[in-house]
Amino acid sequence: MEIRYHGHATVELVIGATRVWIDPFLTGNPLADVAVEAAEADYILLTHGHSDHTADVLALAKKRGATVVATYELASLFGAQGVEIHPMNLGGAHRFPFGTVRLVPAFHSSSVEGPDGRPVYAGMPAGLIVEAEGKTLYHAGDTALFGDMKLLGELYRPDVAFLPIGDNFTMGPTEAVVAAEWLGKPLVVPIHYNTFPVIRQDADAFIRLLAERGIEGRALRPGEQITL
Repeated sequence: MEIRYHGHATVELVIGATRVWIDPFLTGNPLADVAVEAAEADYILLTHGHSDHTADVLALAKKRGATVVATYELASLFGAQGVEIHPMNLGGAHRFPFGTVRLVPAFHSSSVEGPDGRPVYAGMPAGLIVEAEGKTLYHAGDTALFGDMKLLGELYRPDVAFLPIGDNFTMGPTEAVVAAEWLGKPLVVPIHYNTFPVIRQDADAFIRLLAERGIEGRALRPGEQITL
């Protein structure tokens, strides 16, 4: 499994011949290393509906018929706009050709912008567990720290965890270190920081905090890749 970070919370997975994108936010993302016009997807996995996680869903999905995987309400909103969808919900898993996707809880909110600019309910927020090629990835989406992360660690034992550290809208670095411990000390990649001034963080300081607890962390630059 090849994993490439594209800034904010956008992650691209290459699993065999399949390209899977998580929370595509390229247009309007000052950290993005690639334009949506140069991106290709077979599947798009979404944690929630906020625009900094879904800005390029339609453009990316319509390029070659990618399937959007999300909670029932969020998937339905995109399905109504003419893209292929696979609705799911929290606690459920589905085996796709590239591997298994499971939606797990996240403590946040989820909405899309309606025609009048007001938020439209988009179901519950979620985290993602992706199991493929004998490895397990956890993308926490936008979330606060919550105790059931211990259970996620016990049940799924992720090899890598993408955890938000930006604070203000999500947990901050201190809470993310606790989350990493509860998850079983996987390789941790920080996300959802430095895109905007209100979520500015020192990723290197976060990596040092992890190291003090015996946890490996990597602050990926946009466009940088790791292989599991």
